[in-house]
Amino acid sequence: MTAASSATTTNIMLAIYEKKTNSIDLYRPLRQYISYTYSEREAVNLEDDLSTVKTLRSDIERIPDPSPTTRRDLLISYFKALCLIETRFPISPDRDHINTIQFTWFDAFKQKQKAVQQNIHLEKAAILFNLGAVYSQLGLSYDRTTVEGRRLASHAFIAAAGAFAYLRDNASTKASMGNSTTVDLSVECAGMLERLMLAQAQECVFENTIAKGSTPGVCSKISRQVGLYYEEALAALGAAPLKDHFEKAWIAHVQLKASLFYSEACYRYGLELHEKEEIAEEIARLKSGVSALTEAKKSSKGAPAQILDAISKLEVNLNRNLERAMKENERVYLMRVPSPSSLAALPAFSMVKSMQMNDVLDASKEKMFSSLVPDSSAKALSRYTEMVDEVIRTQAEKLQQGSELTRVRLKEMDLPDSILALEGNFSLPEDLKNEVEMVQASGGPAGLEAELQQLRDLRRVNQELLVQTEELLQKEAAEDAQFRSQFGTRWTRPQSSTLTKTLQERLNKFAANLKQAGESDARIERSVREHSALMSILNHRPIEAALPSLSRPIMSLDANEDAMVGALKQSLRQLETLGAQRAGLEDMLKEMKRKDDILPKLMTSTGSYEDLFRKEIAKYDHVCEEIAQNIEAQEQLLMQIQAQNEEFGAVFNLEDYKGSRERCYKQIQAALAKCKEIKDNFNEGLKFYVTLQDAINNIKQQCSDFVMTRNIQCREMMEDVQRKMAGFSFQERESAGPYPSVGQSRPRPSPQQITEHQSISHPPPQTPYYSRPAEQPMHGYGHPPPPYTAPQQPPPYHVPPSTAAPYPPPSSTAPYPPPNTQQRPPIGHEYGQPAYPGWRGPYYDAPAEQPGSLPRPPYTIPNPYHPHQSGYHKQ
Repeated sequence: MTAASSATTTNIMLAIYEKKTNSIDLYRPLRQYISYTYSEREAVNLEDDLSTVKTLRSDIERIPDPSPTTRRDLLISYFKALCLIETRFPISPDRDHINTIQFTWFDAFKQKQKAVQQNIHLEKAAILFNLGAVYSQLGLSYDRTTVEGRRLASHAFIAAAGAFAYLRDNASTKASMGNSTTVDLSVECAGMLERLMLAQAQECVFENTIAKGSTPGVCSKISRQVGLYYEEALAALGAAPLKDHFEKAWIAHVQLKASLFYSEACYRYGLELHEKEEIAEEIARLKSGVSALTEAKKSSKGAPAQILDAISKLEVNLNRNLERAMKENERVYLMRVPSPSSLAALPAFSMVKSMQMNDVLDASKEKMFSSLVPDSSAKALSRYTEMVDEVIRTQAEKLQQGSELTRVRLKEMDLPDSILALEGNFSLPEDLKNEVEMVQASGGPAGLEAELQQLRDLRRVNQELLVQTEELLQKEAAEDAQFRSQFGTRWTRPQSSTLTKTLQERLNKFAANLKQAGESDARIERSVREHSALMSILNHRPIEAALPSLSRPIMSLDANEDAMVGALKQSLRQLETLGAQRAGLEDMLKEMKRKDDILPKLMTSTGSYEDLFRKEIAKYDHVCEEIAQNIEAQEQLLMQIQAQNEEFGAVFNLEDYKGSRERCYKQIQAALAKCKEIKDNFNEGLKFYVTLQDAINNIKQQCSDFVMTRNIQCREMMEDVQRKMAGFSFQERESAGPYPSVGQSRPRPSPQQITEHQSISHPPPQTPYYSRPAEQPMHGYGHPPPPYTAPQQPPPYHVPPSTAAPYPPPSSTAPYPPPNTQQRPPIGHEYGQPAYPGWRGPYYDAPAEQPGSLPRPPYTIPNPYHPHQSGYHKQ
């Protein structure tokens, strides 16, 4: 036994020393057995396996390796080898077996005591004990002053607990048979060490919980479980055969730790009670903690100083809080303090459990001695296993049928639901409750108004975008009309109305869509108002509050309702007990099969295998009898419950209650269906408005491009008209006009000049609502403008409506029409007619250039209009 401590004064823990052994030679006896039983050739073939076993045993005998991890891996490898040896080499005092091997192991706690046996069970048990000891030493090797170190130490102690639990369940009993045994390998000692390792693992978790600053209630539960584990270990140390087998320092350590963590739990629980102003119980808990520490210090002789120091500090804290609570109670609360014996047990919560070692110690995948298979023993064992499996399968089916019969019969009688309804503990069917919780989590009926507002906001944004787009065209048309009036016949370019006909038609269609969408929104609002009463049932939280209750009869002749209900509940508890017994019987069968190892008997048996099988299989008979009695008792009890339930139903008018409950279920289902229908309509509307907004932004961009192009045409035409008015002849223009032919270059005005001209003569075009993709060429200088009189193309944003009609009737579940969008005309297509007769400027005839080769056109002035910035649009 070793001890270690860290900066945390309470973190002093125990580790276990390994058992010592004497040297033995496994190589020679095993090789002789192979050569004699099988053949010399087989012995030669298995030379490597025999040498491996010899090396493993020699390493086990050496002084323990300074590295606990290396020692752990060695012990696991040797244990797997022993499992393979056990099934192939009969080691016993019998003359026909390997009788020259004697395993000797000394007690880990009283090294003068030793066990000497001629069977492999002692060897396996000792190796498992040492594996648990090495895991405990590994736990002490970590730096437990850090969070990570305590986490690793906790895992190591959990593994140690798993090793000792595996020893207790699989090897202790076999190793303790005979006269030569040691206490450290007993079932009681292995169980005590498991509890001790779990206590230390939980203690590491507690210290990390404190370091994280968890609430006093959580710390109290974890601390209490530490104390419980120590108390269980202490109880085992005080009972036979462990009593007087351990040093007094061990007993004092475990006893003080048990008291320390019980008092720590009282202290933490008292902090939580103080926050709740439950002063009376706080005083009682603190007194109980102080009393436990006072009692523990009486038997603290030989205990480590660190634990005694921790006890003193905790006692000071307990007394300080106790004094404060008593003063507050005397001055303010004046509550009666209960006696500590009347208090309920402190709540506890375990954060650790023993590691399952089956996978760690599984030797089924090892190849050592795989060629040695005693044929007769293997076949006989397989036959016996089939017999056991048949017994267990038959009995398991009976148990399952009994449980299923109980479930069906109780459901037919509406039990225990009717009893729970009488007590107010009723609930919805699981699937229906899940649907209600999903609807409530998304806002429920009360959240529909917010979704209606989303639709209104989106409709308003689309309407504003549409108005802005129309204003662009109207402003351009007004300017064109002004210049046409000013210059008369000299203003020869086409009128705006002839070029914007297609755009205007599309805008009109969008306006019609918006109008119909508004009607659909109104239908949704009416549906919400009309069905608000139906859906209001979903606003109950929890939803069980909406269910009807089963009430007692108003008048009673003999007032025996309580006795009737009590008798029925008692019968149900008896039925539940029978069910628990069935589960225990099934586990018992599986446990018996797990421990049912007749291989040694098969290998030593000289008589008939069938006689041995009958004798061995008979040990399952008493379990089969208990199963039959359980099934019969259940049938009698079900008949009794049926009679009691009929009387209960008649007195409490159970049929009316069931009818009202079913009606309530149907109302909830109808409300869920209507709520889902309305939310689907909401989603359809949101999808419609978002798609339509993209389409309007698209056509708004087209209109902006159109206005920009018309402004350029307007400027150049004004220059041309001004030249004519200044006296230039038509012949001069014919020979050397200002408009070069295709392939000629003309000076292009600088972006600054264009910007200045636009800022003086024409209002700037508005920036589109969205960014144009980088790969699409800009319409502007050096590129042909889009032909706005081109034939209408299929809409790019068309969303297929959920119904055949584009404008569904009010009853439709998809109320919104698909937005009537249209693709922008392809680049390179000519206008329907030239800007004016004879005009072919560089805007049309300039050589094609790569997208992005020109500076960005000077019409990206920020849009003064900002879309609605609600939370929906940010999504």
